[in-house]
Amino acid sequence: MKNLLFLIAGLLIIRFASAQTFKVPPFQKFKLKNGLTVYLMEQHEVPLINVSAVFDAGAVQDGTRYGLANMTAEALLFGTAKYTKAQLEEKAEYVGATVDTYAGKEVAKLAASFAVKDQDLLFDIIQDVLTKPTFDKAEFDKYKGRQLLQLAQQKESPQSVVSSYFNQFVFAGHPYANPITGTPGAVSAVTAADVRQFYGQNYTTDRAAIAVVGDFNTTEMKKRITSLFGNWKTATATSPRLTDPAITFDKSRVLLVNKDDARETTFFIGGKGITRNNPDFIPVTVVNTILGGRFTSWLNDALRVNSGLTYGANSRFGTYRNSGTFAISTFTKVSTTTQAIDIALQVLDSLHRTGIDEKTLSSAKNYVKASFPPNYESAGALSNLLTDMFSLGFDESFINNFQKNVDGLTVARTRQIIDQYFPKNNLQFVLIGKADTIRDQVKKYGTLTEKEIKQEGF
Repeated sequence: MKNLLFLIAGLLIIRFASAQTFKVPPFQKFKLKNGLTVYLMEQHEVPLINVSAVFDAGAVQDGTRYGLANMTAEALLFGTAKYTKAQLEEKAEYVGATVDTYAGKEVAKLAASFAVKDQDLLFDIIQDVLTKPTFDKAEFDKYKGRQLLQLAQQKESPQSVVSSYFNQFVFAGHPYANPITGTPGAVSAVTAADVRQFYGQNYTTDRAAIAVVGDFNTTEMKKRITSLFGNWKTATATSPRLTDPAITFDKSRVLLVNKDDARETTFFIGGKGITRNNPDFIPVTVVNTILGGRFTSWLNDALRVNSGLTYGANSRFGTYRNSGTFAISTFTKVSTTTQAIDIALQVLDSLHRTGIDEKTLSSAKNYVKASFPPNYESAGALSNLLTDMFSLGFDESFINNFQKNVDGLTVARTRQIIDQYFPKNNLQFVLIGKADTIRDQVKKYGTLTEKEIKQEGF
């Protein structure tokens, strides 16, 4: 036991020390003649290569065809000029490689990981997937059927959809309100021809980047990437850059989504957040760690540990390129809905009223520093970081100055951070639960609007 304790202590010291010295490893950045931005970072610890490619092709480009960006990203793997969908899957699986595509709110990505010895095959696959997808109609139609079934199933799990309702409520009228996976009506109408058209309009090299991280020689990899993608000709991006959403609330509002068979109420409480490149991102993260960002947070203590009203409560900042959201979230029995909401509001009020003391701040700073390096230690995480830097508008100083920004946070500065970034007035409430039971109780929180969870969309 004594030896085990020494081992644990040693590991904690090593982990904390790594937080003190962690920097973004050196990388090379250049642009091909077609506008594609390329990042190369050598990492020789293990014989692996990770690739991340990003395109300005997320759900914000859907228009009213909700889910189109997500379906296009998924359909990249439904066959290429050289490989069928089955061949893509078989060849990657045979060598233990992974190739995934997906879309988020703002961007679409490809992520791949493979052994150095298999790089000829995998780079050939990646090139074909990105530059020559066929969007096979038969495969797409099968996928669409599965997607519609999944959308129907999601509505049975309020925790799976509450964030979509919240985003729609907060960003109403702005593309940030678009649900990533779409709605049944919109998805039903999307065809293979639609995704082919979306691909042509939005997978453009002038708004794209590819990052390669792993066991390679930079000079040789630069030649390879230039050979693979240098002659790739795409249309010039025509979609206008997003405008900043005007998120100003002059009153508190409540969206009550009725689910007749609900035994619990799932809720979000919040409002406007921050962008990902906000210079105060790290101080906000530290303060939010105290409020609801870890298991020992104030919200979790109040709602789970002390009152037993839920299995877990948290607060989070959803950050985008042009805006963001702040939300407190949890779930509780229908009968304790207002009790849980009131406690959550009391905790938020306490943050504003009494602030944070030195001991609490020190604990949060140590927690954030200890948990930070593992997020960026692997080659896959680093490749994703590089494309995030490209798409979200921040640079390596976010990590290189991380230690300084955390250590420099004072109690006095936390007061400014709380006042500036943590909403207190005119809060926005989204609740999914049994409306007939809780309607009259939740009116006190703000102007009430109701929806049925079985309704189309969010």
